[in-house]
Amino acid sequence: MAMNKKALHGVIALAGVSALALTACTGPSGGGSSSAPAAAGPIAYGTTDKVTSLDPAGSYDNGSFMVMNQIYSFLLNSKPGGAEPEPDLAESSSFTAPTEYTVKLKPNLKWANGHTLDSKDVKFSFDRQVAIADPAGPSSLLTNIESVTAPDANTVVFKLKLANDQTFAQILSSPAAPIVDDEVFPAGAVLPDEDIIKAKAFHGQYTIDSYKKNELVSFKAFPDYQGVLGKPANDEATIKYYASPTNLKLDIQQGNIDVAFRSLSATDVDDLKKDSKVKVVTGPGGEIRYITFNFDTMPFGTKAADADPAKATAVRQAIAHLVDREAIADQVYKGTYLPLYSNVPNGFLGANQSFKDAYGEDGKPSLDKAKKVLADAGITEKVALNLQYNPDHYGGSSGDEYAMVKEQLEKSGLFTVNLQSTEWVTYSKASRADEYPLFQFGWFPDFSDADNYLTPFFPEGGFLKNHYNNPTVNELISKQLTEADKTKREKDIQEVQNALAKDISTLPLLQGAQVAIAGSGVNGVDKTLDASFKFRLGTVSK
Repeated sequence: MAMNKKALHGVIALAGVSALALTACTGPSGGGSSSAPAAAGPIAYGTTDKVTSLDPAGSYDNGSFMVMNQIYSFLLNSKPGGAEPEPDLAESSSFTAPTEYTVKLKPNLKWANGHTLDSKDVKFSFDRQVAIADPAGPSSLLTNIESVTAPDANTVVFKLKLANDQTFAQILSSPAAPIVDDEVFPAGAVLPDEDIIKAKAFHGQYTIDSYKKNELVSFKAFPDYQGVLGKPANDEATIKYYASPTNLKLDIQQGNIDVAFRSLSATDVDDLKKDSKVKVVTGPGGEIRYITFNFDTMPFGTKAADADPAKATAVRQAIAHLVDREAIADQVYKGTYLPLYSNVPNGFLGANQSFKDAYGEDGKPSLDKAKKVLADAGITEKVALNLQYNPDHYGGSSGDEYAMVKEQLEKSGLFTVNLQSTEWVTYSKASRADEYPLFQFGWFPDFSDADNYLTPFFPEGGFLKNHYNNPTVNELISKQLTEADKTKREKDIQEVQNALAKDISTLPLLQGAQVAIAGSGVNGVDKTLDASFKFRLGTVSK
């Protein structure tokens, strides 16, 4: 049965289930004590998501993080089915002062290569993230860390810049936080995938048995893993990479793979719901899609020959008046995505509809308002927009989505749109290297908190590297991050969104759910489509 809008609202609302309390995270010394034997494998998983890098300092995308979640551990992680951080490599963790977070490690931990895994590795992992600060990496998540110390082999102390960080336990389970082997990884550079594989620098539920980048990865269960995820339900697994969603759909239908996840088109998903050989599994949503504006290179941007900040703002605001989110959600995505009217999606603390309040007419486009904002800024001629989108990482429907955006903007008579596409391996770097004045991006949250849609994006340009920086917005984001009173924090988050709607660093478009396709005899996919937004192969069996 196709999911209607009301049903999808219910799924999306589940995304905000994890409200972090600043109390000690404590738990048993190991999560690997499950008495259930590993089932026969392998489990075959298929995706169009590509790997940028297996080095946690060198990538910040779903495809890379999917593999990392199988082969690395974190200080804290969450059990499948939930999103609350619990000890993984840690034995315990807590705030020992308002700006001090202390972690005690499990004793006698080893990497798959036999190296000792202790506090030196932990300190090294966070220090190198900050030192490398790769433009394609997740170091922007660690801006509140002032220093990391390792007073003994089993103790790590994080000194924070801001007290009472409401998200820090979640940060320790995020893409910035996989722990790496300090005897293998260089301190100042990203390590190539082949060198990571060769060194067997793994400590997760699995090790990598063979690796052909963006073709096929084979995993074997790691017997010495002691973390919160426990023993995997299969002893082997593979990830197969597809250039085309059409081939991904065909292989799941024919039983050549057991799970298909990211990214089938809405039409494909709707069609597969009618196929008795497979089942469609849906989980809590937090994914968003949006247009990013490069404040240097967009029309009238700060490095344009005709630079004019007021005109640049007017261009962004006129676009916001013209985009018809409902048409895109209905016609392109058939209701599997919903219109998104703010930077924090529905279901998270403080989410509002700041763009719906500020632009168009109750969510509908307004040509009159678009004309007025341009005229008031002194723009009298059509504005040429160079708009880039990605056809593989964000799914085959991206072409239809951005064709509709182009059509909506051009039929106003106010814009001409040069629409181009680039594959992800190039796109992920070029988009943050000033090559695209306007470009598509999506976001799959690192953890289940509203701040994850604010801190990584906007202070000093965030990971977007789009040259947006508003000191008032930065201050508001810091304020909500450290506010322990939930009611006050909710108001702070709303204030941030209202300020962002005026500037429009990004233009929110759509919000969607997690959707996977599994063979009819495959179990456990529902266990991993949770509000942690991490897919764990270890839950899947057949």
